[in-house]
Amino acid sequence: MLETRNICKSYSLPGQKSLEILRGVDLEANRGEMVTIVGASGSGKTTLLNLLGTLDTPDSGEIVFDGTTIFQHNRYTLSQKDLAAFRNRTIGFVFQFHHLLSDFSAVENVAMAEFIATGKLSPAKEKATRILEKLGLENRLNHLPTELSGGEQQRVAIARALMNEPSMILADEPSGNLDNRNSSILYDLMAELSKEHKTSFVIVTHNEDYAATADRCLKMENGKLLPKE
Repeated sequence: MLETRNICKSYSLPGQKSLEILRGVDLEANRGEMVTIVGASGSGKTTLLNLLGTLDTPDSGEIVFDGTTIFQHNRYTLSQKDLAAFRNRTIGFVFQFHHLLSDFSAVENVAMAEFIATGKLSPAKEKATRILEKLGLENRLNHLPTELSGGEQQRVAIARALMNEPSMILADEPSGNLDNRNSSILYDLMAELSKEHKTSFVIVTHNEDYAATADRCLKMENGKLLPKE
């Protein structure tokens, strides 16, 4: 599903030496596989997710998605318009801070992107309702984010990521604001979704106990990905 080859990324700050973050990252993620990435803060885990999601541009290397090379020779092979369409169609994002719209209900938050894309509210809400029901939120459809628990809000964020039926979901510290019980529920849910829908997950987390339950756990160290010992 996803393969990166020798991905490098550095950042330059005014008046300072260039800071090398990623030093030749190789990663493979198969269809329906859950891959977790652990590592110290500042090791480049979030930078890698941003590159995988085409939200930022590598300095060099290759990114191949489902057999199609989308980055090589220091540039994306797609136009910005096609890259945005690719991102919206094939990748879902889940973040530590779920960024739900405070004035909209759970079902409206999930339906919003499809409604904006199609201009058709009713089908978008029907689809959003089905996904939320599947995630155990059938009694919370019309609740505002402030009326939901942290675990419920994160499930709404996952439902939103699933709306376009992406091939891959990238999750950055999705349980960072949750207690142990809700963290466990969340990881079990993502594992179930990966198998049931053949959706690939790449998850950055500080929680090594939950990371170890994935199909594969990797560690970011010295700008490279290594198998977790």
